[in-house]
Amino acid sequence: MISLKSSGAYSGAGLFAAIAASLCCITPVVALLAGSSSIAANVSWIEPARPYLIGLSSAVLVFAWYLKLRPVKSNIMDCNCETAKKPSFLQSKMFLSIVTIFAILMMAFPLYAKMFYPKPKVKAASVAAVDNRQQVNFTIQGMTCEGCEEHVNNELSKVIGVLAYKTSYVNLSSLVTFDKSKVNIKTIEAAINKTGYKVKSYKVIERGDIMPTKDSSFRNASKSCCEKE
Repeated sequence: MISLKSSGAYSGAGLFAAIAASLCCITPVVALLAGSSSIAANVSWIEPARPYLIGLSSAVLVFAWYLKLRPVKSNIMDCNCETAKKPSFLQSKMFLSIVTIFAILMMAFPLYAKMFYPKPKVKAASVAAVDNRQQVNFTIQGMTCEGCEEHVNNELSKVIGVLAYKTSYVNLSSLVTFDKSKVNIKTIEAAINKTGYKVKSYKVIERGDIMPTKDSSFRNASKSCCEKE
């Protein structure tokens, strides 16, 4: 027969699975706070298993609640039975409730991961001469969620000469516009690699094909003093 202790064990298993499911998204935030960007992509291999881990966590927690809420059969023929011992906190409904809420927050972490990343510090916008503007599309390996995008953007915002960027984990790419008189492609590539995600390849966009990066940072070029309003 499954005891109350089993429900506590299932709670722990469900919580562990929930944390593992979002580890690929939690690690970049932890790495940023710890100042060690290179560890961020070490757990990206977990991403393909995320749906299964979420399913496992949900199933285990549902079963734990079933064990906790199901009616306890009592032997009415035994009038001398001892009073049932009060379960410990780890076997209580309160603990299971806390574990369930925490597990849900962990599974939903990719939806609110952005709020943990600092906004780029506002600096004076710079204007690059038209001849110096260059745009490169980097193909990046290892990004799995919006938190990964923010991690890459955070590093790009530190590079002097980068004017704008648009990173997408869906497309596994980052479109970067920069002033080639101040920074080169290899420096930008090194900044991206610093996050732990790796630049697999890059493509230089021809001047006539340069695309706007509306979702980029504060470094979008502003109007020059010579332009008319």
